[in-house]
Amino acid sequence: MLEVGTKAPDFTLPDKDGNPVSLSDFLGKKVVLYFYPRDNTPGCTRQACAFGAAYGQFQALGVEVIGVSKDSVASHQKFAAKHDLPFLLLADPETQVIQAYDVWKEKKLYGKVSMGTVRSTYVIDEQGIITAALPKVKPDTNAQEILALLKGAPNP
Repeated sequence: MLEVGTKAPDFTLPDKDGNPVSLSDFLGKKVVLYFYPRDNTPGCTRQACAFGAAYGQFQALGVEVIGVSKDSVASHQKFAAKHDLPFLLLADPETQVIQAYDVWKEKKLYGKVSMGTVRSTYVIDEQGIITAALPKVKPDTNAQEILALLKGAPNP
């Protein structure tokens, strides 16, 4: 994963409606950038719903939540609608951003090796600097862990 204290790579990806969204659009705000393997899979759905349920708390802290996967814009649109997700989902089908954030890794499932997105979360500060990098997060506890981290972190 990328190092804490380094500048988060800027990017532009389409959201669930096909609108371009850049990380630099959020300068001046903290961002929780989480990467997940796939829309509508059990773990990814639980993780997204947990972020959705806690979204008001993130907003109260002035924090934007952005989920990224290699799913298509259409897939994100259905996923967000089905689960009433209030935050941004960005489509990275070419895995350029997923690779830039070093979360595209070799994975083993039932003895089969393949490349895929490792469920990981970054916290990026108002200046675009990575302040936390959490690899291999658990879908059920990720949102609450990040909230606790944000609430416990001293404000600059």
